[in-house]
Amino acid sequence: MIEAIGLVKEYGDHVAVDHLNFTVEKGQILGFLGPNGAGKSTTMNMLTGYISATEGTILVNGYDMLEEPELAKKSIGYLPEQPPVYPDMTVTEYLKFVTELKKVPRKDREQEVERVIEVTQLQEMRNRLTQHLSKGYRQRVGIAQALIGNPEVIILDEPTVGLDPKQIIEIRDLMRSLAKEHTVLLSSHIMQEISAVCDHIMIISHGKLVLSGTPEELQKKANQGENLELEVLGTKEQVNGVLNSVASFKDVIEIPSEKENGYAVRIMSNEDVREALFFAFAKANLPIVKLVRNTKTLEDIFLEATSEAGEPVAEDKTQEESITEHMTKEAAEHDSDL
Repeated sequence: MIEAIGLVKEYGDHVAVDHLNFTVEKGQILGFLGPNGAGKSTTMNMLTGYISATEGTILVNGYDMLEEPELAKKSIGYLPEQPPVYPDMTVTEYLKFVTELKKVPRKDREQEVERVIEVTQLQEMRNRLTQHLSKGYRQRVGIAQALIGNPEVIILDEPTVGLDPKQIIEIRDLMRSLAKEHTVLLSSHIMQEISAVCDHIMIISHGKLVLSGTPEELQKKANQGENLELEVLGTKEQVNGVLNSVASFKDVIEIPSEKENGYAVRIMSNEDVREALFFAFAKANLPIVKLVRNTKTLEDIFLEATSEAGEPVAEDKTQEESITEHMTKEAAEHDSDL
């Protein structure tokens, strides 16, 4: 549904996106992750056609963004981090305005407004000015405008930032329901959200793809083998004797014990040895008082992946001015084409 091939974006001497390749399948919810300055927003701006790529190809629903921009953009609904709502319009007035912008046939506009209001559960807010809505409802209005025209692809940039826990759960449920009929690309810094909603994750750093896979695949890859913390009521010699009888471990490191008569270790193993440890220490009459399996979270995986790639270096003033100048120029060119 979305395919990026050799995507490059340069702002003067600064490379924001560096030969990025990825595919988003139909009906998939893709979590798009990366540190600040990694190139996420630049990539999404290119995917939506707001800015052009320096090199590479973007295909949306089979349409080339460069060769067939109108058809490609028609296939996309986009919610930027700040919902593009007008404070002096009611929800219904604003959504009718969007149907005009998106060239929905006049006879279908009222029905289309009703459809997106129902999908985003805005019925009770339809006659309120958007400036009087809570942030959660403004996000819903932003998602509603993205759904106008029933595009195949929905791109959401930080859709739950600043929301309270109840609103976050509601927006997550909405995103899951959208995936039944749309392909969803979600950018977020909230790892809980990504793991709860997305069925595929892509992590970039310095504009390059550093990790990609399902949450389960990334967890399995990151947690190969076993990392256990074991504490036993016994002496060092007794514990090590039992450990040597169980298996050959990659590493056994002594750690501080919480018990005065206990001995604690951290064990690295290529296989799950918890059951074998239990029976071996039971046979030796040495009580296990602690057995903890340490696993890496999605946040750990993200930090490792981006650290290995190198943390983005803050741009100096010249680079920032160059980026702003290029984006202003491209936005002006974009507006002149409309």
